[in-house]
Amino acid sequence: MQTIGLIGGMSWESSAVYYQMLNTGVQQRRGGLSSARTVLASVDFAEVTALQEQERWDDVASILVAAARSVEAAGADFLVLCTTTFHMVADQVAAAVSVPVLHLADVVAEACVARGLDAVGFVGTTFAMSRDFFVERMASHGLTVHVPDPAQHAEVNRIIYEELVHGRVLDSSRRTVVALVDQLWDAGAGGLVLGCTELELLVKQADAELPLFPCTTLHVNAALDRALA
Repeated sequence: MQTIGLIGGMSWESSAVYYQMLNTGVQQRRGGLSSARTVLASVDFAEVTALQEQERWDDVASILVAAARSVEAAGADFLVLCTTTFHMVADQVAAAVSVPVLHLADVVAEACVARGLDAVGFVGTTFAMSRDFFVERMASHGLTVHVPDPAQHAEVNRIIYEELVHGRVLDSSRRTVVALVDQLWDAGAGGLVLGCTELELLVKQADAELPLFPCTTLHVNAALDRALA
C-alpha cells in the first residue's frame, strides 16, 4: 500500500471527512483491521483564507509548498490537497515536490466524462465559481461547465463559511443549494459537481434530480485506487 500525503486544514471539517473516508475505504477494500497509510500536514485555515482575500497567492503557495514538502519528507508517495479553492496553487505545489499531486479537477472531470456527460454544473466557494482555475481545468477534458449566476455566489459562500465549516447543516440552506441545482439543469447541465467538501455534508443524491459528483468522494476513491494498485 502506498502512503497518501494529505494537505489539510482548509477546513479541518473537510480534512476530517477525507481521513475518515480514506480509512473506511481501505477497510472496505482490504477487510479486517486494515487502515490507510497517511501523512497529514494541516495548515491554519484563518491564515490562508486571509491571504486569499488579500490576493497574496504567492504567500498561500509558500505555506502549502512547505506542507507538501513536509509530507513528502515523511514518506508520502503522492499528494492530495484536501480543498477545492486552494487548488488555485496546485501547480506551484506540484512543481515543488518530486511525488505526484492527484489534482481534484482532473479526477472529477474524468468521472463526469466516464458517465457520458459533456456539460455539468459546478457549485463551490465564490472564489472557485468566479475564477477559472478549476473550471478551465475541467473544461480541458472536453466538458462545458456551468456555474450559478454571480448574484447567487454570496449566499452559497455564506452557507459554506458561516455554517458548514462549523458543522451546522440547515434544511433552509439545503433548499437554497438544491434550487441552484435545478437552475443549472435548466441551463443545460447534465450533472452537478459539488465543488466543496462541506457541500457534501449538506446535499445528498436523494435531494437532487441530476446526478451529483461529490468532489471529496471522487478524490478519495481515486486516492484509494492509486494507493492500493
